[in-house]
Amino acid sequence: MSIGQGHNGSVRTGNGSGWTRRGTLAAVLLSALGMAGGTVSAAKAQTGYPDRPIRLIVPFAPGGGVDIVARLLAGPMGAALNPNAATPIVVENRGGAGGQLGARAAATATPDGYTLLLASAGEIAAAPSLYGAKLPYNPAVDLVPVTLIVRIPNLLVVSESVPARTAAELIALAKKSPGMLTYGTSGIGNLQHLNGELFNRLAKVDTVHVPYRGTGAILTDVVSGRISMTYGGAPALLPMVKDGKLFPIGVTSRQRLPSLPNVPALSETPELSAYELVNWFGLFAPAGTPAPVLERIHAAATAALRDPTLIRKLEEQGAEPSPMAAAAFRTFVESETAKLERIIRDADVRPEN
Repeated sequence: MSIGQGHNGSVRTGNGSGWTRRGTLAAVLLSALGMAGGTVSAAKAQTGYPDRPIRLIVPFAPGGGVDIVARLLAGPMGAALNPNAATPIVVENRGGAGGQLGARAAATATPDGYTLLLASAGEIAAAPSLYGAKLPYNPAVDLVPVTLIVRIPNLLVVSESVPARTAAELIALAKKSPGMLTYGTSGIGNLQHLNGELFNRLAKVDTVHVPYRGTGAILTDVVSGRISMTYGGAPALLPMVKDGKLFPIGVTSRQRLPSLPNVPALSETPELSAYELVNWFGLFAPAGTPAPVLERIHAAATAALRDPTLIRKLEEQGAEPSPMAAAAFRTFVESETAKLERIIRDADVRPEN
């Protein structure tokens, strides 16, 4: 398997009229030595990597979904990198600016395989359309997709005070009273927000987005009836669903959740038949990381995701392990970026100033 590298820059030689034969010979020798050095470096990277701890950047604060998955992945992946002496993979939380600070830190890190990024769809696929030239990194240029790690469907839940128990009833209520229903999310342009915008577009309704700074406040306000509903990961919502404080309307994936087999997919409702918008977390490396190193990282990550214990732990978090070949993951990221761009454009989503 060959994993493409990012741009490292290039060395150019020429044959202008001012060059002598000796100069030309020297240039050829230097070029040959450079090629040989590159081959030696690549071979060394392949055989000697890793020989020290690896930093896995999570672009969010501790305790969130990306952080939980990173910490579950770190041990098995480190063991797969070095079966005889597990390599420590140290999770580093670099939260801020909706994931941009951590993503930029990874994008500008030395491309030697000792800094990796576990990122979500928001900062990779949505951010370019939201922020354009203001984004302090370019995911398509500055980062190399290694593999998809997990897919995480969101769950649409409503307050007990909302008189709707199915997606069809919720749509009817929204059409009867435009602008009355509100949904809370943890920020403008994230997957929760785009889940709501896709619901509005397909159902031809107007539910109102209310951005928050944290998940806890959202759940408190939905439970109290201050806002009508929210989209969120199943692990965070299941306790309140089981306690009867929130009512589940549907899941944002095509398939029902194994943990909630009686809750339909939103796409099972005729008006929402095209509905599918699932969050995902993927593994990335700085552009320019040597191909042999990327191959080692990919092999270790995918081996870890085949471990039954890790699979069980991830599924308990509502996450579906989804390893991919590097080329397939690159195509997946491009497709997801185009999908989110359409939603952002159609809904005229604009970031906060």
